[in-house]
Amino acid sequence: MDEEKLRIRTKMIKKKSVKWLVILPLALLVILWTVWGNTALETTRIQIVSERIPASFDGWRIAQVSDLHNAEFGEENGDLLKLLQAEQPDMIALTGDLVDSVHTDMDRAVKFAGEAAQIAPCYFVTGNHEARLKEQYEELEQRLEEIGVTVLRDEAVNLEREGGSIQLIGLDDPRFEEQDEELEDSLAYFEEKLSAMELADSYRILLSHRPETFGAYVSQQIDLVLTGHAHGGQFRLPVIGGVIAPNQGLFPKYDAGLYTEGKTNMIVSRGLGNSVLPFRLNNRPEVVIVTFCVP
Repeated sequence: MDEEKLRIRTKMIKKKSVKWLVILPLALLVILWTVWGNTALETTRIQIVSERIPASFDGWRIAQVSDLHNAEFGEENGDLLKLLQAEQPDMIALTGDLVDSVHTDMDRAVKFAGEAAQIAPCYFVTGNHEARLKEQYEELEQRLEEIGVTVLRDEAVNLEREGGSIQLIGLDDPRFEEQDEELEDSLAYFEEKLSAMELADSYRILLSHRPETFGAYVSQQIDLVLTGHAHGGQFRLPVIGGVIAPNQGLFPKYDAGLYTEGKTNMIVSRGLGNSVLPFRLNNRPEVVIVTFCVP
């Protein structure tokens, strides 16, 4: 090999070495950032202002935990429980998919819910993954009720505080009605369910796993809806938002945050765990803290 060819080959090797010295650290940083972004809890605070909120509920706080999917944040969910304890909520809303139907850990889910119920009254509604448990779901519901969690399945309760009252409504996931495929018209399904219930004239809070049926909640004049299911769109892009969500497809309309139509506010939690896709990107696991304010 002559001197010129040797010089060119040496130069090419150096270029390749420099390229890998840049690519490998960047790849490592992306991996570390993704791992951190799937385990670092984030608190999102939303203030709801309404003249319909009773004066006695001014400053009342709800912590929303959605789509845990049997995930664990700290040993035995210690980090998640510490976060909830620090927020001192008046109520904890568990808005579905507490368990994962593919990798179900009933004990982990019940233990977390039991510890959460020691912090504040807990109210639970089912998600599509609870429906997929089929007969096993009965065990979950029984164990939740035994540890003090209130399970709301197409029913409502009144919450009282210093003479004021609000109504808390919980809807079952439609998958309980049809296991093999999605209901053809879930909007009509939820409208029918809500219209059949005795809704009070007081301020109404609805716990429902599904955000894509927002129109049904608006038509039934619900004041505040807490939902999940969308996982924040799984992968979040700057400006654009979520990329894909169950029952909404690509670039979902309701992926995360607060949506308002008429007098109805809907909060979509990005949730905490993962299911079909094992990781999320630019989409940290989220606990939502809702604070009521009387104008």
